[in-house]
Amino acid sequence: MTDTRYKKMQQVLQSRQLDLTLLLERIHKPHNISAILRTCDATGVHGVNVILPDEEEKYRVSKGISSGNGQWIESRIHKDTNSAITTLKEEGFQILAAHLSDKAIDFREADYTKPTAILMGTEKYGVSDEAAEMCDKHVVIPMLGMGHSLNVSVAAAIILYEAQRQREAAGLYGKQQIAKEEYQKLLFEWKQPKMTRYCKQHGLDYPQLDEDGDLIPSDGFTTPKAK
Repeated sequence: MTDTRYKKMQQVLQSRQLDLTLLLERIHKPHNISAILRTCDATGVHGVNVILPDEEEKYRVSKGISSGNGQWIESRIHKDTNSAITTLKEEGFQILAAHLSDKAIDFREADYTKPTAILMGTEKYGVSDEAAEMCDKHVVIPMLGMGHSLNVSVAAAIILYEAQRQREAAGLYGKQQIAKEEYQKLLFEWKQPKMTRYCKQHGLDYPQLDEDGDLIPSDGFTTPKAK
């Protein structure tokens, strides 16, 4: 890995937004999930919240579309809509649903500099009635054509880039939000994926990295043998 890529990793983690997230309500198409994660990575979103289509459904990502971006985004799974929204509200997030209703506002009128979770509904039915009722506000993307809706990944991208615009203007990307210990942990996992797997398999603490992201030898630590 080049020094340039390691520095890129540091810069990305330093600008990640912990208080901007998406809540994906039963979105099930892998290519949509992948495209959404790619936009999350591009706009500095650190993690997403996911309500699975059903208890047996796996959270799948299409690697071809995400271009591996799914590995850079944290995902938290919730068992249902009520618990997901309740949890996020308890954590201080305002919940904005991408949902057409009588009280919906233009998505550009919302304040995304506040801790914000943007709720995106299913591809076919949109946001559920339960979620719409629990959310703080509904936002819509104005449309001038014959169509009445956008693909969910496209809608998510449009809203996230407005959130990025507002947050950049407020200087929020220049303030590291990830705590130092978590930052070091994630940096190690991004820079040393093979060593990360080795440490987890053997119940070992991560060794320290030097300024170039290389392992610092330590007593009592045995590195895996090359195959």
